[in-house]
Amino acid sequence: MTSLTIPAGMPQYDDVPRFDVARVRADFPILDREVNGHPLVYLDSANTSHKPRQVLDVLHEHYALHNANVSRSVHTLGTEATEAFEGARAKVAAFVNAPSVDEVVFTKNSTEAINIVAYAFSNASLRADAPAPAAPSRETDDRFRLGPGDEIVISEMEHHSNLVPWQLLAERTGATLRWFPLTEQGRLDESGLAELVTERTKIVSLVHVSNILGTVNATSRITQRVREVGALLLLDCSQSVPHMPIDVVDLDADFIVFTGHKMCGPTGIGVLWGRGELLAAMPPVYGGGSMIETVTMARTTFAAPPARFEAGTPPIAEAVALGAAVDYLTGVGMRAIQWHEKELTAYALDALATVPGLRVFGPTVPVGRGGTISFALGDIHPHDVGQVLDSLGVQVRVGHHCAKPVCSRFGVPAMTRASFYLYTTTEEIDALVVGLEQARKVFD
Repeated sequence: MTSLTIPAGMPQYDDVPRFDVARVRADFPILDREVNGHPLVYLDSANTSHKPRQVLDVLHEHYALHNANVSRSVHTLGTEATEAFEGARAKVAAFVNAPSVDEVVFTKNSTEAINIVAYAFSNASLRADAPAPAAPSRETDDRFRLGPGDEIVISEMEHHSNLVPWQLLAERTGATLRWFPLTEQGRLDESGLAELVTERTKIVSLVHVSNILGTVNATSRITQRVREVGALLLLDCSQSVPHMPIDVVDLDADFIVFTGHKMCGPTGIGVLWGRGELLAAMPPVYGGGSMIETVTMARTTFAAPPARFEAGTPPIAEAVALGAAVDYLTGVGMRAIQWHEKELTAYALDALATVPGLRVFGPTVPVGRGGTISFALGDIHPHDVGQVLDSLGVQVRVGHHCAKPVCSRFGVPAMTRASFYLYTTTEEIDALVVGLEQARKVFD
């Protein structure tokens, strides 16, 4: 397979960096396999990405040669493991242009990262409301206190991981949950921004790129309004950090979250980035080893971030491998990956438009959208579409994609989703279209 051919109508810029897709694909062992007697066509990278040899080798080498616990031992293996672990933190910080390496908290995934922020609000609110002497004698930052009359704002576009934690927080504290609706084109409806985000708002938590619609949310107007009312802003960047250059300074969010397994890294490792002064003001969520400053039988004081939020033995090898994934993506070039996916998306939208009866959900133009396309094929159930495609070696995701409110908004129980990454080719999109034509024949 060769480098991508630019679709008709797409501008060609000399200053856009590019890479050889065939060379990239050669780094991913799994892409050489067959499924059901056909070459593997993997179009499910929004679900999880594949791992290049460069990451797999680092993961193996760490366990084979450097395995030890971190921040606990002065012996050689402990020192090597700690240096590799903290070195990975520094790589991640640089990848998103974090002002300080201490602003990067390693978590299990994006879901845990969001829950840490939500439970920090909960813990701060309980402290503030608990009667003496039950209330610990700790100062609580007012920005994290929630109660009746306060509001949390999300959107109808959210993955369940950025919806359920806030529902639970609202139930625990008596706060009110509100949300941005969706337009028919699959974009955020910001027409009621001033009425939705008000002085009662304590936090706004939004997806940066939708995992189901592919919509890229331009957050500048929302950010400006958040600053005007003194609220906090969290962005779920699970589908943006792997696919485009992300600069937390430019984003001007207070927190972002993302996950390793969607960016060529292993499962079991994610990231919470937060402004340093906010992390320092947040109460801890998990208690245990390594997150303490000092412990007596009566009271504990806590370590500074990020250790405060990393209780217990962390995912050490996974973090080191995530650092290797950052090295790999940086070597390919995030602008090049972004442009590659933009061209793929334009090609795919044109190709899917040739399939009779196919309805694309979300933006139908490659502007303000990423390389994730969800669709319906007439009245054929997505599970049936997925089974036909799988019989041809084409791997897509079917279902509600952990975004049931989006499916409800568009009046369908489920969707079929194809999602692209740096190793995806136009030939694979052609295979998808052929498979969809086959599904039509089977179920007509």
